Order: sequence, then C-alpha cells, then structure tokens
Amino acid sequence: MTELKNTERELHLFRLRLSVAGGLVFILFACLLSRFIWLQVYKHNDYVAQAEENRISVVPVVPNRGLILDRNGVVLARNYSAYTLEITPSKIDGDLETLIDELATLVDIQPKDRKRFKKLQEESRNLASSPIRVRLSDEEVARFSAQRYRFPGVEIQARLFRQYPLGSVASHVIGYIGRINTREAKEIDAGDDATNYRGTEHIGKEGLEKNYEDKLHGRTGYEEVEVSAGGRPIRTLSRTAATPGDNLILSIDIELQKVVEQAFGDRRGAFIAIEPATGDVLAYVSMPTFDPNLFVEGIDQQSWDLLNNSPDHPLLNRPLSGAYPPGSTYKPFMALAALELGKRKPSDAISDPGYFWFGNHKFRDDKEGGHGMVDMYKSIVQSCDTYYYLLANDLGVDTIHDFMKPFGFGQKTGIDLKYERTGVLPSTAWKAAAYKKPEQKRWYAGETISIGIGQGYNSFTPLQLAHATATLANNGIVMKPHLVREIENGVTRQRTLTVPKESYRIPLKQENIDVIKHAMVGVNKEGTGARAFSKAEYVSAGKTGTAQVIAIKKGEKYDASKISDRHHDHALYTAFAPADNPRIAIALIVENGGFGAASAAPIAKAAMDFYLLGKRPDAKTPVKAAPIPEDELTD
Repeated sequence: MTELKNTERELHLFRLRLSVAGGLVFILFACLLSRFIWLQVYKHNDYVAQAEENRISVVPVVPNRGLILDRNGVVLARNYSAYTLEITPSKIDGDLETLIDELATLVDIQPKDRKRFKKLQEESRNLASSPIRVRLSDEEVARFSAQRYRFPGVEIQARLFRQYPLGSVASHVIGYIGRINTREAKEIDAGDDATNYRGTEHIGKEGLEKNYEDKLHGRTGYEEVEVSAGGRPIRTLSRTAATPGDNLILSIDIELQKVVEQAFGDRRGAFIAIEPATGDVLAYVSMPTFDPNLFVEGIDQQSWDLLNNSPDHPLLNRPLSGAYPPGSTYKPFMALAALELGKRKPSDAISDPGYFWFGNHKFRDDKEGGHGMVDMYKSIVQSCDTYYYLLANDLGVDTIHDFMKPFGFGQKTGIDLKYERTGVLPSTAWKAAAYKKPEQKRWYAGETISIGIGQGYNSFTPLQLAHATATLANNGIVMKPHLVREIENGVTRQRTLTVPKESYRIPLKQENIDVIKHAMVGVNKEGTGARAFSKAEYVSAGKTGTAQVIAIKKGEKYDASKISDRHHDHALYTAFAPADNPRIAIALIVENGGFGAASAAPIAKAAMDFYLLGKRPDAKTPVKAAPIPEDELTD
C-alpha cells in the first residue's frame, strides 16, 4: 500500500524552518551591527588612542650625567660615547651559551666578560638587554654588523660611559656609578622620580656620585617615534630634549690630593685638609685606594675578591668611617677647656715625676723620669701626659664632654658624603646608654684619667679631628666641611655655593685661643714636630699624637719590635698654617705608624710645602718617616 505525501504539512515545516533560519540570520546581523556601532561610535576614541599608541612609540632620551671637577677645573669624572654588544635573553630561541660562543668568533669575549654578563642577568630588574662586551673597536663593530642577521636578540648599541680619568686618585671622594640592581629599581619605582629614570641603566653607588645623584642625573627627555607594524622606526614626530645633569665643582685641589697619596706610599691611613675660613675640604685621602672604573659596568669576580678580601681594606672610607683614639692631638683642646673654664692659668705648673697615681693605679708618662716642672706651654710642646692626667681628673668626664661637643668631637660633621660615623665622645650618660649590665653602666673616676690624653673611650673619625682643628684655627667660627664647593647648572652654567655662611660660633676668649696657638707653634719649632718642620719656610702650628692599638699589661713597656706590625701604635698629627692667618688645617693618621712625630708629621709637611709654596716632593719616592732619637720619642 502506497503512503501519500502530506504536501500541506511539509510546506508548513519548510516555511517554519525558513522563518527560524531567517530569524537567526537577522539576530546575528543585528548583533554584528550593534557591535559595529559600539566599536565605531561609542568606543571610537578609545581605539583611536590605542591605535595611535601602537603607531607611536614614546622613547626616553637619557640625559648626559653631570661632570665632576676639582676646584681648578680638572675633570675627575666625565662621559664618553662607545659601542656595546648587548643581548636580550627573552629574544633568544636557542641556548644562550652557544650563542655567546658564536659571538666570540666575531668579537673578543673574555671569561671575565661572561662572568660579568651572568652577574648582570642575575641582578637585572627586567627583561632588558645586558652587555656581553663594552667599548667595541670599530673593527669589531664592522665584523658583527656584517653577520647581524645570524643573531636575533643581539644588538650593537651606542652608549654613554662614565670614566674616571685619574683612576684611583680621590676615589673615596668621587665614588662611582654602577648598573641599577633589583633593590635599587624597586626603590626608584616606589619613589616620586620613577618617570625620570625611564631608560636609565646606571646610578651613583658610592661617594659624591651617590650623594649628589639627584643633581648629576639630569631630567630625562622623550621622543615620539612613528613605527611600522613590525616595530621599525619610521620617523620622529616630536622631541622633548633631555636636560643634562648639573656639574659638581669640588673644593678639592687634585694636585694636593696626588701629593698626599704619593706621600703615604703603601702605608694605610687617612688625611684631611680643610680651609678654615670656608670649610672647603682641600684634600681627602683614604689609603689604600682603588680604581672606580672597575665598577662602572660591573666588577669582575677576581678584582672584587682582591679588593674585598684585602687585609688593608681599600674600600673602607677611613676619614669618614674609621674611628680612632685621637691620642695627644686632643691635648690642645683639653688645655683650651682648662683656660675657658678657669681650671688653669697658662703659668700654672706641676712637677712631673713621669707618672700619676690614681688610687692604686699608676698612669705612666711617655718620658721616663718625667718632664720636670711643666706649665701649659711646655705640656703641649713636649706632650706631657702627667699634666693632662691631673687636668682630666680636675675637670671630670661630663665637663670635658660638654666643652668638646661644639668642636664636633663625637658628632657627625654633616659633610656631603653618606655613611658618616658618629664616633664616641664619652660621658656618664653615654656609658649608661651604651652598656647593658649595671656594673658596666657606671662611670668610674679612674676612667676619666685616660680621657685627658686622648685615650680611653675616646674614638673619633679623622674628619672630626680635622674639623675641630680647622675650627680652632678659625678662632671658634664653625664652618661646615664640604667636598662640593659649587653646583653648576648644566644648562645656564650658573654656580651656587653649597656652604655660603658659617654654622655657628663657639664663645671662646681670643687670649685663650692665642695661648693654645702659641704652644702649637712651639711644637713645630722646638717640640715633638720640630724635626719634621726644621726647614719650613713658613710658621706653622701643630700637635703630634700616638694612639694605642692594643693594651699594654700593667708593669710592661711598649716595645714595637716584639709585636706584630698590625699592632703597632697609630701615628697622628694635626696642624694649621700659616699660624697667624691659617689657609690650611690638617689632620692625619698613619695606621700602625708608631710615633706621630716620625711617621705623620713629615706627610703634613709635604702637603703644606706644596699648598703654600708650590713645592712638589720627588714623584717616585713616598715621604719617609723622620728618624728621631729614642730619648725624643714622645707624643
């Protein structure tokens, strides 16, 4: 039996299907139209901006870093342009080591270059490129350029490099720059100046490079560059020029700095020379020194180990961070305190048997048998310990503390370097705060005795000693010591003084200051500094000093021949000249140098001869210690 088709029903189904399909098509076109309207009308401005951003790349223009010059215009830190070979690891498909091996066939890549590159990658703050070789020769640039197509992710870049043309000279002053590490990048990003460091790869790490980073860096500029879909620059649309960093004009006389560094030779120590009237630091020496150029592009491991593991600690900034007992250089200030506080008159004299008994302890003088009758002049000229044992006992530690504090002892001077050490100017309050156990917190009267000769708890930086000496030479007018004398605007060249006026004045009587200065002149004429200054063509004032490194057992006598060189006493010397109108004030220490008269005073003499007279010592020979007879060995 044949089934008849229901034509009417099939036609109805067809029409229904057609309507559904048509409805779906309508809905889809309606969605497409609405999306089109949304994109072209409502989101038009947003997508135009995005398209412009894709078409236009904003490229930072890194500013030229400011120069550093000495007081006479000698360039101490400068910039120069050179080519670097840089790798961006994120763009490398294959093995990185294999790539470097292939690059080594075109350019000279040493093991130290590989180690530095690896270290830079570990410290990298982002996926930016890092140099595998710096300062390429023209021949190397040409060889790589011819094979550039073989090395995607490797580029030659023209970079500005920092250079310190005098190498190790004044390195603790100038410091150095280095590549920004992860920690520094986070600090920059969290700060208010993050935008200004876009494109910057280096930052000041130490010294003035670090302390004046905000002045030296300058202001970053920007270029708007039209790029193709592949990212290739087509043309520059606009440019905002970078503002170069300011230049630093130092107070340092770099020739004086060289003379002093040469005078030290291979000895360790510190030297600071200050112009009393202005606070200008004329020389700032920390020995041994180091070459800051090693750090600019990342120091290699071998060089780092040599510096970091050296027993001489060349990276230690001794004038700023080294703390030493001042020894007998403290005595002129003790004498001035006695005069100002009415505890002594210049003519008051004591009989010195060569020791001072306090309780059951015998405090010895350097001179066996003593100095006989000693007044204030003789106490400074011949450096009589017994005089100052008695004076310290009469004054008391808190009185000594209060008098010495305005001179800057145990206080930060505020010099324009970071990480300045405070030192210790002892007092009963200081000891109570410094120790934990009750018996340690108590100040014992016997502890005051050694304070009078610059020993005991006294611990000052060479910078503090130089600052105090300059203040004394300047009759109590305190000038803040500074290394940067002027800041020169990188655009207008206008200069601004960093320390335009005095900090404060210590209320001292001029007749008392004159007594101390007269005695210090006597030190260099007939006292402990006389041999070093016997042929000087100017009148200078000075004071020698010796500071113990290790304690000597009761009843024993110091014998340098029986102890290690590293345990020998430190040699100190302070001075200013000309005595009637001081142009230079000095403090220096020769570590383990023995007596200040023998080791330190000749270095000061060489510095003064050059600065005041223009006399330069033999460039090949460090200044030797002055031979002094044993019976004159006293500080």
